[in-house]
Amino acid sequence: MGRDLAALRSWAADRNLPPFRAAQVHHGLYRRLATSPGELTDLPRALREQLDLEVRLSDLRVVHEVSDSSGQTTKALFALQDGALVESVLMAYGGRDIRRRHTVCLSSQVGCALACTFCATGRQGWARDLTVGEMVEQILYFARLLRTRGEQVTNIVYMGMGEPFLNYDAVLESVRLLTDPDAFGLGARHITISTSGVVPAIQRFARENLQVGLAVSLHAPDDALRSTLVPLNRRYPLAEVLDACEEYIARTHRRVSFEYTMLEGVNDGVEQAEGLARLLRGMLCHINLIPWNRVDDMPYHPSSPLVISDFRDRLVEYGLAATIRDTRGSGISAACGQLRTSTIRDRKGARPLPVV
Repeated sequence: MGRDLAALRSWAADRNLPPFRAAQVHHGLYRRLATSPGELTDLPRALREQLDLEVRLSDLRVVHEVSDSSGQTTKALFALQDGALVESVLMAYGGRDIRRRHTVCLSSQVGCALACTFCATGRQGWARDLTVGEMVEQILYFARLLRTRGEQVTNIVYMGMGEPFLNYDAVLESVRLLTDPDAFGLGARHITISTSGVVPAIQRFARENLQVGLAVSLHAPDDALRSTLVPLNRRYPLAEVLDACEEYIARTHRRVSFEYTMLEGVNDGVEQAEGLARLLRGMLCHINLIPWNRVDDMPYHPSSPLVISDFRDRLVEYGLAATIRDTRGSGISAACGQLRTSTIRDRKGARPLPVV
């Protein structure tokens, strides 16, 4: 899975097949959402049998699927071909009387190497990057699920397991497939990539000439605190992260979304609110305040709704756009920071951060 039309045409040419056969397979994958060659009934039977032997249309196998009590959030556990596991989440917004939005939060890595202290995925550690096909197939799985209800995927966020910008090339190739009008065809403005602050990748992303959104996880207004919460800050401190964001804004004329997880007594005080406001004042940005979602064996508590509201109001007083995220799926461990497929951190999974 994850093959673009050029790759399929090359595959067809190697077998002396006309180019339109490649287009038929491509259409079957991304428009008809086929899961096996047998579903590509516009192809001759012999070619379907050949495809069945040579091409794998799906890189994932669903191990478990669960929805919360509201039916608005569904989490799927996928097994990859090598036995690795990842989780992805589908979230619905809006009532039945209006057109609902359906956002897929997809994973880009098996685990995560960044070890943010409040995140379950970070505690798990990193095993490997996901391939283009493994990322795209997460979207196609939920697209098939929604099609049975007469609905469709409307938004994608690369905010699941892993740091997307440490798998930069594959993530960008998956974005191009998902936005290709001849493939999945989702508008680029309906996609957001989140990063914990991989500065060279933010700079590179600014030059991609894409309309894809950028979200940057801050979680603290100063280096001392941020380095304890997000160890990546020791390599790329706040000043460098914000300079890269300013470059992104200057090149793209698009605002940056800053993510800020609210931890009781850690980063939710008046001093932190005013420090964050001074840090971001004048920047074209939006701040998402995220109530921390509980994870077993972590020494944190979520800030109270009153504290979060006061924090937001202080940011607004400084002229910043700030909202409180409507978190979904905490009851099924599907909310932000809760995705995990192992309870033991694999120290073998540690790796040096690459030059992007």
